[in-house]
Amino acid sequence: MTDLDQMQGDLLAAIQVADGLDGLESVRVSALGKQGSVTALLKTLGGMSPDERLVQGPRIQGLREAVTTALAERKALLERAELDARLARETIDMTLPADVLPAGTIHPVSQVMDELAEIFADLGFAVATGPEIEDDWYNFSALNIPETHPARAMHDTFYFPEGGEGEKKMLLRTHTSPVQIRAMQAAGGDKPIRIIAPGRTYRSDSDATHTPMFHQIEGLVIDKGITLGHLKWTLETFLRAFFERDDVVLRLRPSYFPFTEPSAEVDVGYSLVNGKRVIGGSDGWMEVLGSGMVHRKVIAAGGYDPDQWQGFAFGCGIDRLAMLKYGMDDLRAFFDGDARWLKHYGFSALDVPTLSGGVGA
Repeated sequence: MTDLDQMQGDLLAAIQVADGLDGLESVRVSALGKQGSVTALLKTLGGMSPDERLVQGPRIQGLREAVTTALAERKALLERAELDARLARETIDMTLPADVLPAGTIHPVSQVMDELAEIFADLGFAVATGPEIEDDWYNFSALNIPETHPARAMHDTFYFPEGGEGEKKMLLRTHTSPVQIRAMQAAGGDKPIRIIAPGRTYRSDSDATHTPMFHQIEGLVIDKGITLGHLKWTLETFLRAFFERDDVVLRLRPSYFPFTEPSAEVDVGYSLVNGKRVIGGSDGWMEVLGSGMVHRKVIAAGGYDPDQWQGFAFGCGIDRLAMLKYGMDDLRAFFDGDARWLKHYGFSALDVPTLSGGVGA
């Protein structure tokens, strides 16, 4: 009895002075492990007589329970102390500014494409796409561009090496106008069409306002009873919404395009602000796009009867629209991939164009 009381006192004292969880685990193993002192006493119960077991059994079991309880309490206390120390050591000062992480931006061309899609969607236009590698017929012949037209020359167009006899002459499209032919063919020649065709185009040209690859958007409307008045209203509505100004004034000048007749260059009035031209006002005129009534031959190439169906088309450079709206001076910077330029002119991914949120408001 005295030995058990002494052992219990020693074990409980060792538990209380255990320094840390590792020290406490050592005490537990020495007492309750396979070779522990309490475990050894429990093993002796099997060799005792029933009378001895009746006396010693409760005492030894009481010793184990006391040690087990003391170990659990001491462990909870040490764990709480360790957590408190960690919290004190890892305190975050919420008054300090957060680290600024690198963030990407939306390229101005992508932003303007989204703006144009939003504006024209409100006018009932769908977005149509087509291949960037076209054949000669879709890119030129179907659009009433004659064989002798300068646009077909090698110095303007990127041609692929010619294949065998009978194979189509392939090229990188010089405009998105082939999408108009494909859209008319897909419609079957008997349905109204209202589409815009944004995308990449390619021409052999490079300076501050021209690049070999650039972005263009074209619009096409095919229906019965379409007039120049519909074209002018559509362009006025589009440009006022895009530049977000009500004082945008248009001037249509007679011009020549093979795929439209009559054709018109569209000028927009501008005002001078700090020596720079800003769209809107009447200080001068600036050409921004080309347009016209779709040529009869183009309507026929698309599978429509030109005696029953009329239409208008227009086209302009998306890169140039971005330059005019957001004050960029050199088109080549659009394709340099300079992160500093993109940070300055780029748009947040959350700046989704909406008519209610700024585009055409």
